[in-house]
Amino acid sequence: MANYARIASTGKPKVVIIGGGFAGLELVKSLRNADVQVILIDKQNYHTFQPLLYQVATAAIDAESIIHPFRKVFDGQENFFFRLAEVQCVDTGQQVVETNIGLIRYDYLVIATGATSNYFGDVQMEQKAVPMKSVNDAISLRNIILSNFENSLQLDDHEQLNSLMDYVIVGGGATGVELAGALSELRKHVFPKDYPELDFKSMDIHLIQSGGELLKGMSKEASQKSLQFLEEMGVKVWLNRRVKSYDGYTATLDTGETLITRTLIWAAGVTGNPVKGLKPESILKGNRLQVDVYSRVVGYENVFAIGDIAAIVTPENPQGHPMLAQPALQQGNLLGKNLRLLFAGQPMQPFKYQDQGTMATIGRNKAVADLKLFKKEIKSQGFFAWLIWMFIHLVSIVGFRNRLAVMLSWAWNYFSYNSGNRLILGKKQENIPITETITHKTVI
Repeated sequence: MANYARIASTGKPKVVIIGGGFAGLELVKSLRNADVQVILIDKQNYHTFQPLLYQVATAAIDAESIIHPFRKVFDGQENFFFRLAEVQCVDTGQQVVETNIGLIRYDYLVIATGATSNYFGDVQMEQKAVPMKSVNDAISLRNIILSNFENSLQLDDHEQLNSLMDYVIVGGGATGVELAGALSELRKHVFPKDYPELDFKSMDIHLIQSGGELLKGMSKEASQKSLQFLEEMGVKVWLNRRVKSYDGYTATLDTGETLITRTLIWAAGVTGNPVKGLKPESILKGNRLQVDVYSRVVGYENVFAIGDIAAIVTPENPQGHPMLAQPALQQGNLLGKNLRLLFAGQPMQPFKYQDQGTMATIGRNKAVADLKLFKKEIKSQGFFAWLIWMFIHLVSIVGFRNRLAVMLSWAWNYFSYNSGNRLILGKKQENIPITETITHKTVI
């Protein structure tokens, strides 16, 4: 006898959503008061505001400020049900989702599983590099950074000391640029106060980008200004370089150059995170699911996909929309409306992405923004862009309490040139074995 998860049936069509990221969250909101039973499945019981993960990693804000429990988000939404579970696969023939808590039957399935770090098949890199995709990743990175400096206090050897104090960030997108800028701010304003025994002039921050420009997809002005900001802040930017290998100590570039670091942060791209059980022909290069303009997975009538996992492939858009929050939010909102139309026997509306622009912050009073408002393009760099970035991110955080906590943290950090979140929590970073001799030399 099949083992079904305990979810009381309401007698209404069941819309099962896998994943509570931006797309899944927006879809649940869009289905409020709809005559359906909405079942959200996620392996965490909270939504994460991923754009600010790097600030958790660099001790600017608390992790609790960017997460919000699903049950609290949808408190009062009577058609909403949540189950904390890990999805193992889907059986589209039987219309069930197999999870670690049992089977969950669906009438309509929506896959919103997002993306995960893409190591391009490099197993060693996957084992040694530090990812930045979850709250646990961000806390782990914060622990590593702080533990590195605590361990550095025990060293006399200059090159061993540098291996702990130097950081390599792979990927010149928004995450990489923002991390590099945040570490530079800490190096200048915070770490010297916490660790006066260390010489932070010897702390190097390397940002490696495979292409010839940072923030690919943004304007040329934004790319050039972000590079200028980072170089002024003392970040060593390596363009047209790739990391060929990393053994936990030496990062070797495709040019033969080497960088010595015990902390390599991977922000070099993502790949889709599909669930098992779907037809192979539905999965495109990059592990994204091919969907039509109504977000239906190709080959299915009642299986949909939205957010980073979904690629709406058209002749005008052969690669799908960018894997960003805005497309995910818009897809989730429209799919909720389209499901209502489907239930009513009316034709669904095709998805048309409304590009509102992108932005990135590099440091105090430094940001770049390419906005599209009222059919006009607005490009801004510097202080005004920084204010725009702060405002948009602040109002986008889920939960008033979280917004208030982040705002107060930002205000305190700005006026005090300090932050109060430099704590090593959870599993402590083990003391890193120190070799007696150094066989690798940096060439820079």
